[in-house]
Amino acid sequence: MAKTCIVIVGPTAVGKTALAIQLAQHFSTEIISADSRQCFKELNIGVAKPTAAELDLIKHYFINSHSIHEEMNTAVFEQYALK
Repeated sequence: MAKTCIVIVGPTAVGKTALAIQLAQHFSTEIISADSRQCFKELNIGVAKPTAAELDLIKHYFINSHSIHEEMNTAVFEQYALK
């Protein structure tokens, strides 16, 4: 069976997180965030991270996963995502 990747894009505060959670629940899968700022533990203002309650609903990757003091780029993202 072929795997499907659903990509949700759009500006901040249009409901991407809620839609991603609904789809993840429907398809019994997890969420991989590609947001360039939500991955940083230290950034909590202006990045619209999922709430603690939303994070409890579905496993998320790349939310609070790295420090701003660590290197983060496309190559690091790829290595982490393929684990």
